[in-house]
Amino acid sequence: MDTLFSYTLLLGTLGFFGYIGYSAAAQRELDSDTYLAARGSQNWQRIGLSLFASGMGIWILFGPSEVGYYGGFWDVTGYALSSATPFMLLAYVGPMIRERLPDGVTLADYVRMRLGRPMQVYVGLISVLYMFTFLFAEFTAIGKAMETLTGMDPLVPMLAVAVVTSAYTAYGGLPASLQTDRWQAWMILWLVIALLLILFGADIGTLIEDAKAYNPEDEWSIGSMSYTDSFKSGLALVVAITAAEMFSQGNWQRAWASESDEALRKGSFLAAALVLPLVFVMGVLGTVVAGQGAVEDPSAAFFTLIEDANVLLIAAFVVLAVALVCSSADTLQNAVVASISRDIANGSMQLSHARIATIAMIPVAIYLARTIDALSVFEIFLFADLLAAATVAPVLLTLWDKISSKGALMGALAGLLSVVAYGTATADFATGIDYLISPTNEWGLANLGVFLSALIGSGVVTVAGSYALPDEVA
Repeated sequence: MDTLFSYTLLLGTLGFFGYIGYSAAAQRELDSDTYLAARGSQNWQRIGLSLFASGMGIWILFGPSEVGYYGGFWDVTGYALSSATPFMLLAYVGPMIRERLPDGVTLADYVRMRLGRPMQVYVGLISVLYMFTFLFAEFTAIGKAMETLTGMDPLVPMLAVAVVTSAYTAYGGLPASLQTDRWQAWMILWLVIALLLILFGADIGTLIEDAKAYNPEDEWSIGSMSYTDSFKSGLALVVAITAAEMFSQGNWQRAWASESDEALRKGSFLAAALVLPLVFVMGVLGTVVAGQGAVEDPSAAFFTLIEDANVLLIAAFVVLAVALVCSSADTLQNAVVASISRDIANGSMQLSHARIATIAMIPVAIYLARTIDALSVFEIFLFADLLAAATVAPVLLTLWDKISSKGALMGALAGLLSVVAYGTATADFATGIDYLISPTNEWGLANLGVFLSALIGSGVVTVAGSYALPDEVA
């Protein structure tokens, strides 16, 4: 693709989203609550599209196909389910937390009410670690995507996306993110549908046969529609990602932005219904690539299917890539600031400081995107996922009135200790300690036993500890 045309597409798409984001906030007075929560302003269709768009980062062009390439059908299924289950859980849990805390902004706001300030800070730190890793991973991915599609220097799209999204997010806060999400959601849906029809319309029979085949050239890969031994790692993804996404404050901001509990429920189910088939199909395409033979960069497996595409198809992918990264980046930027403001700074951050923080995080994110390799990013994600898996049960169980603050705190600690115990029981103590940092199996995929031990151990101790150490009745 011509370089000038590529830059024009990139900057034109970014300019359009920048205008939408700016317009969303230009004619309204923003206070801190509106900036971070947009409280009660969104109907169910808007909530559904926003949850979908903010959850659909550019990772969808890399992650599902790589999982399919390495892990096979069951990993793909797990990845698709794990993308939808957080929204389905939000549909049930969100209204319950809204009822208990009508003026909340983050999940950790509720945690403070039930478990106290120290636990709020801990949950806030988990959230920031997870979301900030997601943010700089998105910057890495847009650079890689544009380099693959157009030959563009990766730093250029990184900086362009970062500057534009941080500008309209800093100015307009959550209202700007919500407004751009709607446009981005429709663009993503129609572009993905059109592009997949083109791909599958070529020779679907050959694609299916490729998906069923092993890759004889790459011993590490087990990617195949016929392969069933990846079931455990697929289930592990469901546990790990569902737990982690419960600490993604972008979802919780939209819970309080919903105009009613019904709007939140219906919107969450809409997002789940849109996300699941999309991620599944993208993952299956990774098994197709595995069946065709080993590739130099499995993380870009999907792009090998379009490497001979014409200019118009590549141009459509450029627009899609920009829409995908903007839809998640603006959400993450505002959500990180919300968590820092409410959970770590204890609500002391003024609106002007929140705007400064939105801009200030960008150089750090760009630096990390340029310096940390993909494997290290994956390891950081898994570490954050494990912290979330060890904490999500104690947090959500507090919706049951008999759960005490001491029991929940004990449960969160027990979740991590359970990982060490699992490693010791299955191998040795050193392995248990290693699992805390790297919860993977022999294939380098998510280890089901590790994540289940964290989840079950934390839940059991939370319940038992609450009965043993109930809260004092005032």
